[in-house]
Amino acid sequence: MRNVLDESRISGPAQDKIASFHPEVVREVERAIEDSPVVVVGMAQNPHVRKVRQALDRAGVEYRYLEYGSYLSEWRRRLAIKLWSGWPTFPQVFVKGTLLGGEDLTLAALEDGSLKKRLEGA
Repeated sequence: MRNVLDESRISGPAQDKIASFHPEVVREVERAIEDSPVVVVGMAQNPHVRKVRQALDRAGVEYRYLEYGSYLSEWRRRLAIKLWSGWPTFPQVFVKGTLLGGEDLTLAALEDGSLKKRLEGA
């Protein structure tokens, strides 16, 4: 598990600031992963996001795509997602409510069949 600063070592005002950092974006992602078996969170013009989406399309895996800006916009909203999930890059792929990972782990799961097994509940 990753090391995260314990809340007891964060001041009350700092906790308030953290909690108010684009909570609407985090709620949108949470709702999507509750409602859709596969969710891809990404950004425009990112080749890794594009590669994952193309691979899912080729495999016939339906997914919901949430896009937050590009390299030149909405970086704060993307940062809120990264802070929430703990995953440092995009895409962020969720399968049945669980963070699968980014491009490398998603492509590997498609290739070895584990993504479809997760979807089937195995």
